[in-house]
Amino acid sequence: MKKIRVGLIGFGISGQVFHAPVMRSIAELDLVKVTARKADQQSLLKERYPQAEIALSADDIFNDATIDLVVVATSNEMHYPFAKRALESGKHVVVEKPFTNSVEQADELIALAKEKNLILAPYHNLRFNSDYRTLEKVIKSGRLGRIVNLESRFDRFRNYLRPNAWREENLPGSGIFYDLGPHLIDQALQLFGKPHAVFADLAVQRDHAKTIDNFDCLLYYDNLRVSLKGSMLANEPTPRYRVFGMNGNFVKYGADPQEALLRDGKFPDEDPTWGQEDPSLYGKLNIVEQGNDIEEMIPSEIGSYPDFYQNVADSILGKTTLIASAEQARDVIKIIELGYQSQLERRVVSVENTLIAY
Repeated sequence: MKKIRVGLIGFGISGQVFHAPVMRSIAELDLVKVTARKADQQSLLKERYPQAEIALSADDIFNDATIDLVVVATSNEMHYPFAKRALESGKHVVVEKPFTNSVEQADELIALAKEKNLILAPYHNLRFNSDYRTLEKVIKSGRLGRIVNLESRFDRFRNYLRPNAWREENLPGSGIFYDLGPHLIDQALQLFGKPHAVFADLAVQRDHAKTIDNFDCLLYYDNLRVSLKGSMLANEPTPRYRVFGMNGNFVKYGADPQEALLRDGKFPDEDPTWGQEDPSLYGKLNIVEQGNDIEEMIPSEIGSYPDFYQNVADSILGKTTLIASAEQARDVIKIIELGYQSQLERRVVSVENTLIAY
């Protein structure tokens, strides 16, 4: 089997945690070159991926004619220029979220990928979380009846600013609405499609913070409201999802286990129980069904980030199409832009015909 040769740009947290160890699980992928300029990154790369060559610049990857797929796992402002360079070099591309910092950039990359007949995949990996897969299953089961409201949260607690962190600076694409918001928006669009309108309240709450660290975004549908929230000051666990339907509710606490395992240095291909949630984190269904009050714990679906990269590999090899497409990621960026417009104008903003994938 001819393997797909992969070059990874960025070996910080994103590259170390969310990409390199996940790609290792896919037989068709071969990680051959990684940018790593810091001594600690080079040491870790040699230890965990001895087959991969150290690259001191992104140009080392763009100019390598043997590389088939480039993964962009850099700071957000470099997603667009690096993805563009990779496509211009004739390489397939995976881009960390946010896909780009503007719809204009997204449209340009989509057109370039189509022109060159290349795969362009946004890393919307939280579609492959156990919690989201469980939410999707519960909603599609119909047991909740007509859905009237979804509350989806992505919270953290860090009441201080990390020194020398680009995420804390007022740069294009910084702040948690660009960092965490894309996951929640993408999931909402997958579940319910195109909303009619958007309202967003974006705030800077922590002392001396320079960029958005709290967001509350409301998507309007016919007879349905989707509330998406994120905070950096949530020290008490909040529900990951709360769904309200005509027949009752579903509530899910807890986080998919994959990120914690990856941060601990674990590899998906070495763990036969990968992506399985502890039963203590199962969500609760509380409904009226055929006149009976029912409370039921719903076993979580199995999460699998490797499924993303398997789909990318299969798409490159012409076996299937992308689960998470660039067009869908472009629409996520459009919702973010409308959210910033809503914040600036302090009003509900119409979506109109600005989404292209729904």
